[in-house]
Amino acid sequence: QVQLVESGGGLVQPGGSLRLSCAASGSFSRTYTMVWHRQAPGKLRDWVALIHNGGGTNYLDSVRGRFTISKDNSKNTFYLQMNNLKPEDTAAYYCNLRPLDGDYWGQGTQVTVSS
Repeated sequence: QVQLVESGGGLVQPGGSLRLSCAASGSFSRTYTMVWHRQAPGKLRDWVALIHNGGGTNYLDSVRGRFTISKDNSKNTFYLQMNNLKPEDTAAYYCNLRPLDGDYWGQGTQVTVSS
């Protein structure tokens, strides 16, 4: 059974930075996509960034150039570096691991951008 544990959320002022982490434990296919999603109150969940096992990445247009998704294979940990945060980035952020043999979600971590 794969488990994902997220950390790194919090309160930050506009223009600030946060780094979210998603640590994966358990056995899963080496062919996968890791997706970060977010959901603001009253809004639908939306994908934010993704990374394939080969390292290819893609981003939601509104975060491109500000957010960076990365992974540390040795630690089975995925990251979302968020810079120049804006109030509209406020949301619960979820990591979602999609190997060939499953679909796993983290518990979510709150990011609040406010002065």
